[in-house]
Amino acid sequence: MGFDGRGFGSPAGGVRRYVRELTQALADIDPAIQIIAIGASRGDALPAGVTGVPIGRSLPSNLGCSIDGLPRAIRRTELDVFHAPAYTTPLWGVPPLVLTIHDVSYARHPEWYPHRIDPVRRWFYRRSARAADLVITDSDYSRREIEAAYRISPERIRVIPLGVGAPFAPMAAPRGIHEGDRPPTMLHVGDLHARRNLRLLVDVLAMLHSREDALRNTTLVLAGTDRGAGAEILEQAKARGVAHGIRFLPAADDHAIVALMHQADVFVYPSFYEGFGLPPLEAMACGTPVIASSATSIPEVVGDAGLLVAPDDVRGWYDAAVRVLTFESDAAALRRSGLARAASFTWERTARQTLDVYREAAGRTGA
Repeated sequence: MGFDGRGFGSPAGGVRRYVRELTQALADIDPAIQIIAIGASRGDALPAGVTGVPIGRSLPSNLGCSIDGLPRAIRRTELDVFHAPAYTTPLWGVPPLVLTIHDVSYARHPEWYPHRIDPVRRWFYRRSARAADLVITDSDYSRREIEAAYRISPERIRVIPLGVGAPFAPMAAPRGIHEGDRPPTMLHVGDLHARRNLRLLVDVLAMLHSREDALRNTTLVLAGTDRGAGAEILEQAKARGVAHGIRFLPAADDHAIVALMHQADVFVYPSFYEGFGLPPLEAMACGTPVIASSATSIPEVVGDAGLLVAPDDVRGWYDAAVRVLTFESDAAALRRSGLARAASFTWERTARQTLDVYREAAGRTGA
């Protein structure tokens, strides 16, 4: 089978995680499966059992490659199925085609992406969705959004949740929230983007800093690539007098993220829109209590293992933070429930269900 290997070097961390973990799990399930990663760069670390094949000469840009280089490279390779793991597909000359669409925020909320090329990108995404034989998405919420945005029949969409694996695991002996002199810490991991609703966390931090107890020293850690929201967050923090309580960290590798999650007292994820939401799942797998948005797909991931609050309810977020940061019994209960729920999301399950989709796609076209 073929795979769009450009995903191994995607600038989107979630896409890289999906591509790496899925292909590794597929290879582990059945070593006889031949996975050809077309377009993987020489510097990409490919899982065992995955073979990289260069695209060769091509038009520039993702769209240009999908018109020119990628279809030609696919035609040079004998494939049963081709899987495009991130929104876009080759525009001609492919075998049975499976496409993964993680979310349709570009189509549903174009105001978050006010860039010159976004109309072209939205057209390209819609064209790719309609060209695929079968579409995979991460949640029931995204399935409904894809149907609404692209007018695709639900019979062509398969929901396959993502997984969580190494190195996301709890500490051998988690620290209690009242141990030592360290200030309470709230952590968010993910790109700094308007849809992540991070300005709400600044308001929550200001409310915590107005208290007369230990919570007035709470630190908010924002770890992720700035996608244009960082300046507004910092400006708001200065206006609220809590800029000293925020740490901005760049995007980190998995081991560094795990260390941050182990150090945090609570993981906070107030996003307006997610197709799945890997970070809260990974936080739960690390044994970190989670407060997350009750919007879009996030309840499908967190379930009753975290505290779910509407993304526009500042007082609700403040109350939830106080509860977790103050009461060790509540924090411990969230750690236990989070670990139990995260254990049910495995990349092996994701891979087995994806393999079923490959077989279905091949069967639909008589391959």
